[in-house]
Amino acid sequence: MLPTASFAVMGFLALPLLRRMRLEHLLLVALLLTTLGQLGRAVGPSVLTFLVFTCVAMLGIGLGNVVAPPLLMKYFPDRIGMVGALHVTLLGVSTAVAAQLAIPLGTLYGWRFSIGIWAALSAVAPIPWLSLLRVNRPAGRPGTPPANDGLPSRANAVTPWKSSIGWGMALIFAGFSSNTFAALTWLPAVLVDRGMRQETAGSMLAVYSILALPFALIVPVVVQRTSRPLPVAVLFVAAFAIGYGGIIFAPPATAAVWVVIAGLGQGAYSFAFAMINKRTRTQSGSGSLSAFAQGTGYALASAGPFMFALLHRPGDGWLPSFAMLGAWLLVLVTGAIMVNKARMLEDHTPVPRQALKGQGP
Repeated sequence: MLPTASFAVMGFLALPLLRRMRLEHLLLVALLLTTLGQLGRAVGPSVLTFLVFTCVAMLGIGLGNVVAPPLLMKYFPDRIGMVGALHVTLLGVSTAVAAQLAIPLGTLYGWRFSIGIWAALSAVAPIPWLSLLRVNRPAGRPGTPPANDGLPSRANAVTPWKSSIGWGMALIFAGFSSNTFAALTWLPAVLVDRGMRQETAGSMLAVYSILALPFALIVPVVVQRTSRPLPVAVLFVAAFAIGYGGIIFAPPATAAVWVVIAGLGQGAYSFAFAMINKRTRTQSGSGSLSAFAQGTGYALASAGPFMFALLHRPGDGWLPSFAMLGAWLLVLVTGAIMVNKARMLEDHTPVPRQALKGQGP
């Protein structure tokens, strides 16, 4: 619940920030928060300190998630699908590597080193962006911001919360993140309850986590080349549903098969991020849609892991809990239907009159 809640908070905070700060500056803030949070988690003297700095790190990651789509549109407008695929793939690889090395590093050097070493990567990441900002520093009087910074004022006034595209994207994020985070939190407990050994259940979680990678390189490219990508979303919803059904009703000896199938549903993550730039044409439109969809979607999804445990009763086979996830899958499909039609956010949201003041005819 903590990651989704933090992502939601930063999604809402990012909306006004995107209209006041350059994308590159926001990315640097995201990296700074992530680095500070990781270091604080490692050296903090108490559980409370650990939780506080965990929130700081999650806020940084959440801001980075919001800023990534408009940055891709700004620097790679002709290669959004390919670079977007690389972006999502690297996210998946880093997650898998960190999970795989956490216990060995903790055994060798202690848990503080195990969770703090990743701050080194966050600290190095800003270097190329600082170099880029230095080279591309705008001309003019010192302290004078560029007149437009490449962000059309009309696009700055885009209001995704008044568009079916905005709400559709929010439902997509709510649907897939509810399922993903609930599974990441409770899948081992479900498998152990079904008779699997704890060590094997832990391995199944690792398998589930890494199964998003096969789709990370493919889905963004497919989405960019498909005018109506609803079938892609339905494919992932079907994978989730079939996997859940097998985990609940099939013999426990076959659980690994159903975990693999359910894990393939995580391709919805790549689908969601690819659709942000699929349904926008400007950097500001992409940023506004990214912030609103992630803020609203993750806020709705925050209850997923909590409700999954709350609905469980001994002897019910986790059926009510998985039924709740099934309802979120219907939410995901609803959102995918809302954004399926080939149209752009900027063309279907009203522009406040004050945003047009000072513009020429």
